[in-house]
Amino acid sequence: MKILFVGDASNMHNCLAQAMRDLGHTAIVASNGSHWMDTSRDINLKRGPGKLGALRYVLDVLRALPQMRGFDVVVTCGHIFLDLKPGKVRRVFDWLKRHNRCMVLGALGTDYVYYHACHDRKTYRYSDFMVGDNPSPYALSSEYQTKHENNWKLPLMREHSEHILNNIDGAISCLWEYHECYKPLLGDRLAYGGIPIDTKYVEPRILDREPEKVKFFIGIQRDRNILKGTDQLLEAAQRTVDRYPNLCELKVVENIPYEEYVKLLNESHVLLDQLYSYTPATNALLAMARGLVAVSGAEPEYYDLIGEHDNQPIINVSPLIEGDINAKLEWIVQNKHRLPDLSRRSREFVEKHNEAHVVAQRHLNFYEKLLTNK
Repeated sequence: MKILFVGDASNMHNCLAQAMRDLGHTAIVASNGSHWMDTSRDINLKRGPGKLGALRYVLDVLRALPQMRGFDVVVTCGHIFLDLKPGKVRRVFDWLKRHNRCMVLGALGTDYVYYHACHDRKTYRYSDFMVGDNPSPYALSSEYQTKHENNWKLPLMREHSEHILNNIDGAISCLWEYHECYKPLLGDRLAYGGIPIDTKYVEPRILDREPEKVKFFIGIQRDRNILKGTDQLLEAAQRTVDRYPNLCELKVVENIPYEEYVKLLNESHVLLDQLYSYTPATNALLAMARGLVAVSGAEPEYYDLIGEHDNQPIINVSPLIEGDINAKLEWIVQNKHRLPDLSRRSREFVEKHNEAHVVAQRHLNFYEKLLTNK
């Protein structure tokens, strides 16, 4: 098959494209390189600053269009897959639909469908924006009003999203959260793909013995600290270290170069990742592939979706249970003899469910199904 990915998020489409090439397919990525990550792409669609940057970007998109035709499958990175306003994105979408066989939506980030599912008080027990019936800490912030409240509620966003949903052949999700909100809309036109991890480039450092001290690790991203609940994980970790100073320690990093980040991560045993997730995302899965134990989201709904009932190594934390983070971190410290087994099973989990070629094959199977039905 010939597959075109338009847009990328956290290197997901680039990783998938590489795996699909290994499997004998043609895969092209047209993206902005996941913004600051500057990930690899075949067609560069990175927007520069200011009005001049905007003009050049439009010209770059127009020049790229002839290279974006004749594909069996086009996969977009969400509803807004270019750094353009919805009206212009829609015109590009319609052009891609006319000049290619099959259009697939990548459900892999906050969009109109996910945003409204987070607020309907039925789809999720908690989310980035709601915890039970109450707004999350992030939903009370000024950033939320700017980035979400004044964005996804707009009529033009509803119209744009409805146009995309009415004209795709199918959608494929990377997390249980996105799968769940799209399921009522798309039925069998929806498939679960998962997040791809290229494990051959991630050297495992499996714990072979009980450590004298548990080394907790947390990476702070200022712009996502409250959104992902990292602030609460950090506070709980600091309390745990204060209570058990001879049994654990904490390494906190913020906005450091990636190579240094990986070095410090490799020296740790437990990654503290997210609070409001049902599913381990890229950061947790990369750590697990290295043999770290992840404290993140791993709810029963997620394990049911992937059919995993034996190997469940992720330490799930819930924002609905008061004191749950403290209790889980204390359990780790008091049961540090369990870490070598959890370390081994974490790597095995990623190899089984998220290895890049495994995820790519799920995508390819779904594409074949869609093409057969056209």
